[in-house]
Parts: sequence; C-alpha cells; structure tokens
Amino acid sequence: MSFFISDAFAEAAPAASQGGDPISSLIFFGGFILIFYFLLIRPQQKRAKEHRNLVANIAKGDEVITNGGLLGKVTKVNDDYLSVEVADNVTVRLQRAAITSVLPKGTLKAVSKEK
Repeated sequence: MSFFISDAFAEAAPAASQGGDPISSLIFFGGFILIFYFLLIRPQQKRAKEHRNLVANIAKGDEVITNGGLLGKVTKVNDDYLSVEVADNVTVRLQRAAITSVLPKGTLKAVSKEK
C-alpha cells in the first residue's frame, strides 16, 4: 500500500538573509511613530486640554450638561465641586470633571418650553 503514498523529503533550508538596511528600518519605525502620534496621541491631548479649560472657566450662572446627560444651571462653585440646579429647588453636587459642555445662555428655558 505504500506505493499510493509518496514519501515526503525535507528540502534544504533557504539561506539566511542578512536583514535589510538598518536605516530603512529606522525610517519605517520613525514613520510609524509619527503616524501614531498625529492620529492618536495629539488629538486626545488636544481634547483633554480643551476640557480642562472648559472646566476651569465654569462660573456661577452657566448652563451645563453633565456626563450623565443632566442639564442644569450652576448655582455654587468650589475648587473641586459644583452645585447644579436641575429643577426648581432641586440641586445636585457634582465634580467639576463631570461637566461635558457649557450651553449658551437661555438654552434651559428653550428646552423646558419644548415639553
């Protein structure tokens, strides 16, 4: 039965290459790092800086949106926390970092009229 199955013989290993030019490898690696920086790292740093500035400039009377989607008006500002009035006589305390964006003045009145 062995005449139906051909024997497998190993071939000689190919000659080991010496690699490539080390300068081209460095250029490729450097280009990869630049692409990674400009597409991922730099935009994230820019967004984080904008958010830090937004949070630092929140003042009493600003209308804000929180991470959880609450809309309210800032009634009290401390170093790390804000008091936000979300309805008449309903105030919540939030960390400054929980603020997503500051709305233009009068947005809360426009939203409450849509009901």
